[in-house]
Amino acid sequence: MRISELKLHPIAVADGPLRSSYGLHAPYALRTIVEIKTTDGITGISETYGGDGPLAALEAVRSRVVGMDPFQLASFWQYLAAESEKEKADTAGGRSQTWLVPGENPLDKHTRTNAAIEVACLDAIGKALGRPVCDLVGGKVRDRVPFSAYLFYKHAGGGGMGADARDDEYGEILTPEAVVRSCRQMINQYGFKEIKLKGGVLPPDDEIAAIKALRAEFGPTFPLRIDPNCAWSVDTSVRVGRELKSELADGGYLEDPCAGMDGMAEVRRRLLAEGNKTPLASNVATTCFAHVPEAKRTDGVQIILSDPHYWGGIRSQQKLSDLCEVLGLGMSMHSNNHLGVSLMTMAHAAAVCPSLTYACDTHYPWQTEMDEVVVGGRIKFENGSVVISDKPGLGVTLDYDQVARGTERYNKLPYRKRDDEAEMQQHIDPTWKRVLPRW
Repeated sequence: MRISELKLHPIAVADGPLRSSYGLHAPYALRTIVEIKTTDGITGISETYGGDGPLAALEAVRSRVVGMDPFQLASFWQYLAAESEKEKADTAGGRSQTWLVPGENPLDKHTRTNAAIEVACLDAIGKALGRPVCDLVGGKVRDRVPFSAYLFYKHAGGGGMGADARDDEYGEILTPEAVVRSCRQMINQYGFKEIKLKGGVLPPDDEIAAIKALRAEFGPTFPLRIDPNCAWSVDTSVRVGRELKSELADGGYLEDPCAGMDGMAEVRRRLLAEGNKTPLASNVATTCFAHVPEAKRTDGVQIILSDPHYWGGIRSQQKLSDLCEVLGLGMSMHSNNHLGVSLMTMAHAAAVCPSLTYACDTHYPWQTEMDEVVVGGRIKFENGSVVISDKPGLGVTLDYDQVARGTERYNKLPYRKRDDEAEMQQHIDPTWKRVLPRW
Protein backbone atom coordinates (compact mmCIF):
# COMPACT_ATOMS: atom_id res chain seq x y z
CA MET A 1 0.00 0.00 0.00
CA ARG A 2 1.35 3.40 -1.05
CA ILE A 3 -0.08 6.89 -0.94
CA SER A 4 -1.13 7.81 -4.45
CA GLU A 5 -2.70 11.21 -3.79
CA LEU A 6 -2.80 13.99 -1.18
CA LYS A 7 -5.87 16.24 -1.25
CA LEU A 8 -6.23 19.36 0.89
CA HIS A 9 -9.59 21.00 1.51
CA PRO A 10 -9.44 24.44 3.14
CA ILE A 11 -12.79 25.15 4.81
CA ALA A 12 -14.47 27.85 6.88
CA VAL A 13 -16.64 27.03 9.89
CA ALA A 14 -19.06 29.53 11.41
CA ASP A 15 -17.92 30.69 14.84
CA GLY A 16 -19.63 32.96 17.35
CA PRO A 17 -18.04 36.15 18.75
CA LEU A 18 -16.25 34.36 21.58
CA ARG A 19 -13.77 36.28 23.74
CA SER A 20 -10.41 35.45 25.28
CA SER A 21 -7.34 37.39 26.30
CA TYR A 22 -6.20 37.13 22.66
CA GLY A 23 -9.23 39.18 21.55
CA LEU A 24 -12.34 38.15 19.60
CA HIS A 25 -13.11 35.14 17.43
CA ALA A 26 -13.84 35.94 13.79
CA PRO A 27 -17.23 35.03 12.22
CA TYR A 28 -15.55 31.97 10.72
CA ALA A 29 -12.84 29.67 12.01
CA LEU A 30 -10.45 28.24 9.42
CA ARG A 31 -9.76 24.51 9.18
CA THR A 32 -8.12 22.14 6.70
CA ILE A 33 -9.44 18.68 5.86
CA VAL A 34 -6.65 16.34 4.74
CA GLU A 35 -7.19 13.26 2.56
CA ILE A 36 -4.68 10.66 1.52
CA LYS A 37 -5.68 8.12 -1.11
CA THR A 38 -3.81 4.83 -1.41
CA THR A 39 -3.00 2.48 -4.23
CA ASP A 40 -5.41 0.01 -2.57
CA GLY A 41 -8.32 2.42 -3.05
CA ILE A 42 -8.49 3.40 0.61
CA THR A 43 -8.94 7.00 1.81
CA GLY A 44 -7.54 8.25 5.12
CA ILE A 45 -8.60 11.61 6.59
CA SER A 46 -7.58 14.13 9.22
CA GLU A 47 -8.48 17.67 10.25
CA THR A 48 -6.03 20.40 11.20
CA TYR A 49 -5.59 24.16 11.50
CA GLY A 50 -6.64 26.31 8.58
CA GLY A 51 -5.44 29.32 6.66
CA ASP A 52 -2.44 30.09 4.49
CA GLY A 53 0.28 29.03 6.93
CA PRO A 54 -0.88 25.49 7.77
CA LEU A 55 -1.97 24.95 4.16
CA ALA A 56 1.44 25.98 2.80
CA ALA A 57 3.20 23.65 5.24
CA LEU A 58 1.12 20.73 3.98
CA GLU A 59 1.70 21.68 0.35
CA ALA A 60 5.44 21.73 1.04
CA VAL A 61 5.46 18.01 1.92
CA ARG A 62 3.27 16.89 -0.98
CA SER A 63 6.17 15.41 -2.98
CA ARG A 64 7.37 13.54 0.13
CA VAL A 65 3.92 12.19 1.02
CA VAL A 66 2.83 11.00 -2.43
CA GLY A 67 4.48 7.63 -2.97
CA MET A 68 5.07 7.10 0.75
CA ASP A 69 4.22 3.89 2.59
CA PRO A 70 1.68 5.05 5.20
CA PHE A 71 3.17 2.61 7.73
CA GLN A 72 6.53 4.41 7.62
CA LEU A 73 5.63 7.26 9.95
CA ALA A 74 8.93 7.37 11.86
CA SER A 75 10.94 8.14 8.72
CA PHE A 76 8.43 10.85 7.76
CA TRP A 77 8.96 12.49 11.16
CA GLN A 78 12.75 12.25 10.70
CA TYR A 79 12.35 14.06 7.40
CA LEU A 80 10.29 16.83 9.03
CA ALA A 81 12.67 17.12 11.98
CA ALA A 82 15.56 17.61 9.57
CA GLU A 83 13.60 20.28 7.72
CA SER A 84 12.82 21.96 11.04
CA GLU A 85 16.53 22.17 11.88
CA LYS A 86 17.18 23.90 8.55
CA GLU A 87 14.43 26.45 9.12
CA LYS A 88 14.98 27.37 12.77
CA ALA A 89 13.90 30.98 13.24
CA ASP A 90 14.13 33.56 16.00
CA THR A 91 10.47 33.54 16.98
CA ALA A 92 9.47 35.73 19.93
CA GLY A 93 8.56 33.50 22.85
CA GLY A 94 9.92 30.38 21.13
CA ARG A 95 7.47 27.49 21.22
CA SER A 96 5.30 29.19 23.85
CA GLN A 97 1.79 30.20 22.76
CA THR A 98 1.91 33.34 24.93
CA TRP A 99 1.58 35.68 21.97
CA LEU A 100 0.69 33.44 19.03
CA VAL A 101 -2.60 31.57 18.88
CA PRO A 102 -2.41 27.82 18.16
CA GLY A 103 -1.87 27.22 14.47
CA GLU A 104 0.04 30.44 13.86
CA ASN A 105 3.41 29.75 15.53
CA PRO A 106 5.98 28.97 12.79
CA LEU A 107 7.97 26.81 15.21
CA ASP A 108 5.00 24.45 15.47
CA LYS A 109 4.83 24.00 11.70
CA HIS A 110 6.46 20.60 11.48
CA THR A 111 4.72 19.02 14.47
CA ARG A 112 1.36 20.27 13.12
CA THR A 113 2.15 18.89 9.69
CA ASN A 114 3.32 15.56 11.07
CA ALA A 115 0.12 15.23 13.08
CA ALA A 116 -2.10 15.91 10.06
CA ILE A 117 -0.34 13.33 7.88
CA GLU A 118 0.08 10.77 10.69
CA VAL A 119 -3.62 10.77 11.60
CA ALA A 120 -4.67 10.42 7.95
CA CYS A 121 -2.25 7.50 7.57
CA LEU A 122 -3.50 5.82 10.73
CA ASP A 123 -7.08 6.27 9.52
CA ALA A 124 -6.19 4.60 6.22
CA ILE A 125 -4.31 1.76 7.94
CA GLY A 126 -7.23 1.22 10.32
CA LYS A 127 -9.63 1.00 7.39
CA ALA A 128 -7.32 -1.43 5.59
CA LEU A 129 -7.10 -3.70 8.65
CA GLY A 130 -10.66 -3.20 9.86
CA ARG A 131 -9.45 -1.89 13.23
CA PRO A 132 -9.97 1.44 15.04
CA VAL A 133 -7.06 3.87 15.21
CA CYS A 134 -6.60 3.35 18.94
CA ASP A 135 -5.88 -0.34 18.35
CA LEU A 136 -3.03 0.52 15.97
CA VAL A 137 -1.05 2.26 18.73
CA GLY A 138 -1.49 -0.16 21.60
CA GLY A 139 -5.20 -0.16 22.33
CA LYS A 140 -7.50 1.95 24.44
CA VAL A 141 -7.31 2.29 28.21
CA ARG A 142 -10.83 3.76 28.35
CA ASP A 143 -13.94 3.10 26.25
CA ARG A 144 -15.41 6.57 26.83
CA VAL A 145 -13.51 9.85 26.69
CA PRO A 146 -15.03 12.57 28.89
CA PHE A 147 -15.12 16.20 27.76
CA SER A 148 -15.84 19.36 29.74
CA ALA A 149 -18.39 22.13 29.29
CA TYR A 150 -16.09 24.79 27.82
CA LEU A 151 -17.64 28.18 28.60
CA PHE A 152 -16.76 31.49 26.96
CA TYR A 153 -17.69 35.09 27.40
CA LYS A 154 -19.24 36.22 24.14
CA HIS A 155 -21.06 39.05 22.47
CA ALA A 156 -24.42 38.66 20.75
CA GLY A 157 -24.38 36.65 17.54
CA GLY A 158 -24.08 33.07 16.39
CA GLY A 159 -21.28 33.42 13.85
CA GLY A 160 -21.30 33.53 10.07
CA MET A 161 -21.98 36.59 7.96
CA GLY A 162 -24.76 37.98 5.77
CA ALA A 163 -27.17 35.36 4.51
CA ASP A 164 -25.02 32.73 6.23
CA ALA A 165 -25.42 34.29 9.70
CA ARG A 166 -26.33 31.63 12.26
CA ASP A 167 -28.85 31.60 15.07
CA ASP A 168 -27.41 32.74 18.39
CA GLU A 169 -27.98 29.61 20.49
CA TYR A 170 -26.36 30.95 23.67
CA GLY A 171 -26.93 34.71 23.42
CA GLU A 172 -24.70 37.33 24.96
CA ILE A 173 -22.58 36.01 27.85
CA LEU A 174 -20.96 38.85 29.79
CA THR A 175 -22.26 38.33 33.35
CA PRO A 176 -22.02 35.56 35.96
CA GLU A 177 -25.72 34.86 35.45
CA ALA A 178 -25.24 34.40 31.71
CA VAL A 179 -22.23 32.13 32.30
CA VAL A 180 -24.36 29.89 34.52
CA ARG A 181 -27.22 29.93 31.99
CA SER A 182 -24.95 28.89 29.11
CA CYS A 183 -23.41 26.17 31.24
CA ARG A 184 -26.83 24.78 32.10
CA GLN A 185 -27.67 24.72 28.37
CA MET A 186 -24.51 22.75 27.57
CA ILE A 187 -24.89 20.30 30.40
CA ASN A 188 -28.55 19.67 29.57
CA GLN A 189 -27.70 19.03 25.92
CA TYR A 190 -24.39 17.16 26.18
CA GLY A 191 -24.23 15.79 29.73
CA PHE A 192 -20.80 17.21 30.62
CA LYS A 193 -19.56 16.48 34.16
CA GLU A 194 -16.71 19.02 34.38
CA ILE A 195 -16.72 22.77 33.68
CA LYS A 196 -14.11 25.19 32.31
CA LEU A 197 -14.40 28.96 31.90
CA LYS A 198 -12.23 30.87 29.44
CA GLY A 199 -11.26 33.93 31.44
CA GLY A 200 -8.91 36.87 30.93
CA VAL A 201 -11.76 38.89 29.41
CA LEU A 202 -13.47 40.78 32.24
CA PRO A 203 -11.90 42.20 35.42
CA PRO A 204 -10.77 39.35 37.70
CA ASP A 205 -13.43 40.05 40.32
CA ASP A 206 -16.13 39.49 37.69
CA GLU A 207 -14.59 36.17 36.70
CA ILE A 208 -14.18 35.12 40.32
CA ALA A 209 -17.88 35.84 40.73
CA ALA A 210 -18.67 33.68 37.70
CA ILE A 211 -16.75 30.69 39.09
CA LYS A 212 -18.45 31.11 42.47
CA ALA A 213 -21.83 31.28 40.74
CA LEU A 214 -21.05 28.04 38.87
CA ARG A 215 -20.15 26.32 42.13
CA ALA A 216 -23.36 27.59 43.75
CA GLU A 217 -25.43 26.31 40.81
CA PHE A 218 -23.80 22.93 40.16
CA GLY A 219 -22.20 22.02 43.47
CA PRO A 220 -18.86 20.38 44.31
CA THR A 221 -19.43 17.27 42.17
CA PHE A 222 -18.65 19.32 39.02
CA PRO A 223 -14.89 20.13 38.99
CA LEU A 224 -14.21 23.74 37.92
CA ARG A 225 -11.35 25.31 35.95
CA ILE A 226 -10.55 28.80 34.75
CA ASP A 227 -8.12 29.77 31.99
CA PRO A 228 -7.28 33.49 31.53
CA ASN A 229 -4.54 32.82 28.94
CA CYS A 230 -1.83 34.75 30.81
CA ALA A 231 -3.94 37.90 31.29
CA TRP A 232 -3.05 38.31 34.98
CA SER A 233 0.04 39.42 36.83
CA VAL A 234 1.64 37.11 39.38
CA ASP A 235 0.00 39.09 42.20
CA THR A 236 -3.44 38.89 40.57
CA SER A 237 -2.96 35.18 39.87
CA VAL A 238 -2.16 34.54 43.52
CA ARG A 239 -5.18 36.57 44.63
CA VAL A 240 -7.52 34.68 42.30
CA GLY A 241 -6.04 31.37 43.41
CA ARG A 242 -6.58 32.39 47.02
CA GLU A 243 -10.18 33.49 46.51
CA LEU A 244 -11.07 30.39 44.49
CA LYS A 245 -9.20 27.89 46.67
CA SER A 246 -12.28 25.83 47.48
CA GLU A 247 -13.93 26.20 44.05
CA LEU A 248 -10.85 24.94 42.15
CA ALA A 249 -10.22 22.03 44.51
CA ASP A 250 -11.27 18.41 43.97
CA GLY A 251 -10.41 17.89 40.32
CA GLY A 252 -10.27 21.53 39.19
CA TYR A 253 -7.29 23.68 38.27
CA LEU A 254 -6.03 27.17 37.48
CA GLU A 255 -4.74 27.28 33.90
CA ASP A 256 -2.08 29.67 32.56
CA PRO A 257 -2.96 32.54 34.92
CA CYS A 258 0.21 34.46 34.04
CA ALA A 259 2.88 34.44 31.37
CA GLY A 260 6.03 32.34 31.49
CA MET A 261 7.23 29.33 33.44
CA ASP A 262 8.98 31.55 35.98
CA GLY A 263 5.76 33.44 36.66
CA MET A 264 3.79 30.22 36.99
CA ALA A 265 6.39 28.83 39.39
CA GLU A 266 6.18 31.94 41.57
CA VAL A 267 2.39 31.68 41.70
CA ARG A 268 2.75 28.04 42.73
CA ARG A 269 5.29 28.82 45.48
CA ARG A 270 3.18 31.60 46.94
CA LEU A 271 -0.03 29.57 46.93
CA LEU A 272 1.70 26.57 48.51
CA ALA A 273 3.11 28.84 51.23
CA GLU A 274 -0.52 29.61 52.14
CA GLY A 275 -1.43 25.92 52.19
CA ASN A 276 -3.21 26.24 48.84
CA LYS A 277 -2.53 23.20 46.66
CA THR A 278 -4.60 24.31 43.66
CA PRO A 279 -2.79 22.76 40.68
CA LEU A 280 -1.64 24.94 37.79
CA ALA A 281 -2.26 23.71 34.25
CA SER A 282 -0.83 24.94 30.96
CA ASN A 283 -0.99 24.74 27.20
CA VAL A 284 0.81 28.08 26.81
CA ALA A 285 3.99 27.67 28.87
CA THR A 286 4.20 23.98 27.89
CA THR A 287 3.75 23.20 24.19
CA CYS A 288 6.63 20.82 23.39
CA PHE A 289 8.59 18.05 25.07
CA ALA A 290 11.49 20.31 26.05
CA HIS A 291 9.10 22.32 28.24
CA VAL A 292 7.92 19.37 30.32
CA PRO A 293 11.06 18.69 32.41
CA GLU A 294 11.29 22.43 33.07
CA ALA A 295 7.68 22.43 34.25
CA LYS A 296 8.58 19.68 36.71
CA ARG A 297 11.88 21.27 37.81
CA THR A 298 10.31 24.64 38.58
CA ASP A 299 6.99 23.18 39.79
CA GLY A 300 5.40 25.82 37.57
CA VAL A 301 2.93 23.38 35.96
CA GLN A 302 1.30 20.31 37.47
CA ILE A 303 -1.10 19.47 34.61
CA ILE A 304 -0.06 19.50 30.94
CA LEU A 305 -2.77 20.27 28.39
CA SER A 306 -1.88 18.13 25.43
CA ASP A 307 -3.19 18.41 21.88
CA PRO A 308 -2.45 15.87 19.13
CA HIS A 309 -2.82 18.61 16.51
CA TYR A 310 0.31 20.52 17.54
CA TRP A 311 2.23 18.10 19.77
CA GLY A 312 2.89 15.95 16.71
CA GLY A 313 0.04 13.46 16.51
CA ILE A 314 -1.48 10.57 18.43
CA ARG A 315 1.80 8.73 18.97
CA SER A 316 3.37 11.90 20.39
CA GLN A 317 0.39 12.11 22.73
CA GLN A 318 1.31 8.67 24.01
CA LYS A 319 4.91 9.72 24.55
CA LEU A 320 3.69 12.73 26.49
CA SER A 321 1.45 10.50 28.60
CA ASP A 322 4.43 8.27 29.41
CA LEU A 323 6.57 11.30 30.29
CA CYS A 324 3.85 12.73 32.54
CA GLU A 325 3.59 9.37 34.30
CA VAL A 326 7.35 9.27 34.91
CA LEU A 327 7.43 12.86 36.20
CA GLY A 328 4.24 12.60 38.23
CA LEU A 329 2.36 15.24 36.22
CA GLY A 330 -1.33 15.30 35.37
CA MET A 331 -2.66 15.55 31.83
CA SER A 332 -5.69 17.00 30.08
CA MET A 333 -6.29 18.07 26.47
CA HIS A 334 -6.55 21.48 24.82
CA SER A 335 -9.08 22.23 22.11
CA ASN A 336 -9.40 24.58 19.18
CA ASN A 337 -12.47 25.24 17.01
CA HIS A 338 -13.08 21.92 15.33
CA LEU A 339 -15.43 19.52 13.58
CA GLY A 340 -16.09 15.79 13.88
CA VAL A 341 -12.85 14.52 12.31
CA SER A 342 -10.83 16.46 14.86
CA LEU A 343 -13.12 15.45 17.72
CA MET A 344 -12.64 11.77 16.90
CA THR A 345 -8.88 12.31 16.60
CA MET A 346 -8.88 13.81 20.11
CA ALA A 347 -11.03 10.96 21.42
CA HIS A 348 -8.74 8.24 20.03
CA ALA A 349 -5.67 10.13 21.31
CA ALA A 350 -7.17 10.45 24.80
CA ALA A 351 -8.28 6.81 24.80
CA VAL A 352 -4.69 5.55 24.50
CA CYS A 353 -3.13 7.85 27.13
CA PRO A 354 -3.30 6.42 30.68
CA SER A 355 -2.14 9.70 32.26
CA LEU A 356 -4.93 11.73 30.69
CA THR A 357 -7.38 11.64 33.59
CA TYR A 358 -8.89 15.14 33.37
CA ALA A 359 -11.82 15.70 31.00
CA CYS A 360 -10.72 17.12 27.64
CA ASP A 361 -11.62 20.58 26.38
CA THR A 362 -13.85 20.89 23.33
CA HIS A 363 -15.22 23.79 21.28
CA TYR A 364 -17.68 21.41 19.62
CA PRO A 365 -20.83 22.90 21.22
CA TRP A 366 -19.93 26.27 19.67
CA GLN A 367 -20.00 24.88 16.11
CA THR A 368 -23.18 23.99 14.24
CA GLU A 369 -24.73 21.08 12.35
CA MET A 370 -24.64 23.19 9.17
CA ASP A 371 -20.84 22.97 9.05
CA GLU A 372 -20.22 19.35 10.02
CA VAL A 373 -18.26 17.44 7.37
CA VAL A 374 -18.74 13.83 8.50
CA VAL A 375 -21.41 11.50 7.16
CA GLY A 376 -24.31 11.24 9.54
CA GLY A 377 -23.85 14.71 11.02
CA ARG A 378 -22.61 15.73 14.43
CA ILE A 379 -20.74 13.35 16.72
CA LYS A 380 -22.93 12.43 19.68
CA PHE A 381 -21.92 12.82 23.32
CA GLU A 382 -23.18 10.25 25.81
CA ASN A 383 -23.24 11.70 29.33
CA GLY A 384 -20.51 14.13 28.35
CA SER A 385 -18.29 11.52 26.71
CA VAL A 386 -17.41 10.34 23.22
CA VAL A 387 -17.66 6.55 22.95
CA ILE A 388 -14.81 4.80 21.14
CA SER A 389 -16.48 2.34 18.78
CA ASP A 390 -15.04 -0.62 16.92
CA LYS A 391 -15.47 1.13 13.57
CA PRO A 392 -12.28 1.07 11.48
CA GLY A 393 -9.95 4.07 11.44
CA LEU A 394 -11.27 7.17 13.16
CA GLY A 395 -14.78 5.81 12.73
CA VAL A 396 -16.00 8.63 10.47
CA THR A 397 -16.07 9.35 6.73
CA LEU A 398 -16.38 12.60 4.81
CA ASP A 399 -19.57 14.10 3.48
CA TYR A 400 -18.11 15.63 0.32
CA ASP A 401 -21.05 17.95 -0.28
CA GLN A 402 -20.44 19.46 3.16
CA VAL A 403 -16.71 19.71 2.52
CA ALA A 404 -17.46 21.56 -0.75
CA ARG A 405 -19.75 24.00 1.10
CA GLY A 406 -17.01 24.63 3.64
CA THR A 407 -14.50 25.32 0.87
CA GLU A 408 -16.96 27.66 -0.85
CA ARG A 409 -17.26 29.66 2.38
CA TYR A 410 -13.50 29.72 2.73
CA ASN A 411 -12.97 31.05 -0.78
CA LYS A 412 -15.32 33.98 -0.10
CA LEU A 413 -13.50 35.16 3.03
CA PRO A 414 -11.22 38.21 3.01
CA TYR A 415 -8.83 36.69 5.62
CA ARG A 416 -6.57 33.66 5.60
CA LYS A 417 -5.31 33.51 9.18
CA ARG A 418 -6.67 33.77 12.68
CA ASP A 419 -6.17 37.26 14.13
CA ASP A 420 -8.24 37.81 17.29
CA GLU A 421 -6.73 41.23 17.94
CA ALA A 422 -7.77 42.53 14.51
CA GLU A 423 -11.31 41.19 15.05
CA MET A 424 -11.50 42.94 18.39
CA GLN A 425 -10.42 46.22 16.81
CA GLN A 426 -12.88 45.85 13.93
CA HIS A 427 -15.97 44.91 15.92
CA ILE A 428 -15.57 45.98 19.56
CA ASP A 429 -12.87 48.56 20.24
CA PRO A 430 -10.64 50.10 17.53
CA THR A 431 -7.93 50.87 20.11
CA TRP A 432 -7.80 47.40 21.69
CA LYS A 433 -4.41 45.69 22.01
CA ARG A 434 -3.43 42.46 23.66
CA VAL A 435 -1.53 43.65 26.71
CA LEU A 436 -0.03 41.21 29.21
CA PRO A 437 -0.64 41.35 32.04
CA ARG A 438 -3.91 43.21 31.65
CA TRP A 439 -4.73 43.02 35.36
